Amino acid sequence: METCWEEAGWERLAPGVARRRMPEWDETVGVVVGRTGILVVDTGATLRAGAELRTAITRLTGRRPTRIAFTHPHFDHVLGSAAFAGCEVYGATGVDELLRREREALREDAIRHGVGRGAATEAVDHLVGPHHLVSGELTLDLGDRPVLLANVGPGHTAHDLAVLVPGRPEVVFCGDLVEESGTPQAGPDAIPGHWPAALGRLLALGGEDALYVPGHGSVVDAAFVRAQRDELAARFGVST
Repeated sequence: METCWEEAGWERLAPGVARRRMPEWDETVGVVVGRTGILVVDTGATLRAGAELRTAITRLTGRRPTRIAFTHPHFDHVLGSAAFAGCEVYGATGVDELLRREREALREDAIRHGVGRGAATEAVDHLVGPHHLVSGELTLDLGDRPVLLANVGPGHTAHDLAVLVPGRPEVVFCGDLVEESGTPQAGPDAIPGHWPAALGRLLALGGEDALYVPGHGSVVDAAFVRAQRDELAARFGVST
């Protein structure tokens, strides 16, 4: 029987695939349910948020999550990781070193954006980095369904990972390579000259009929991603 995601405040995207737009920073957290495993895409901005997500997913599915994929290493997408004890964590190549090296910067970024100092310190101190790194593509087996992790960056950061869930429709979790609720944010760790090409790789990955799930905002289609790619190319003066 299909889980009633909507009744619990989630958005059902496809059978066994849902996402939640988190309060405060509107970051997307995704979940993919397979027969033998459950993948969580990003983990929220604090340990408390991560714990609430873990509890909700466990209640809705009757099972604990088993794997986590980080779409990129910003505080609102990774700092809930320690709440998912026992999960195998996946990220783009190099994100493990960055999270070890830049923990103080990560903490200060969280505080600057409104996370309480104590909550930010606790989450950074207990942050669980990736156990598995993706340099190209990696397929996870969740039992009755494969899920593809694809290192499509750099772009929004140097370590952008997309998650493709095959099916009808196909679902692509884009992280902050795509934003619908505002202009894509190019912080000091963005690689603007490569961002449009990363969106081209996203489009090749999902195709014309996929649902594209942005890091912030409503689910979009291929035409939206294509338009955002062209806008970024014009903004940063690069070709598509």
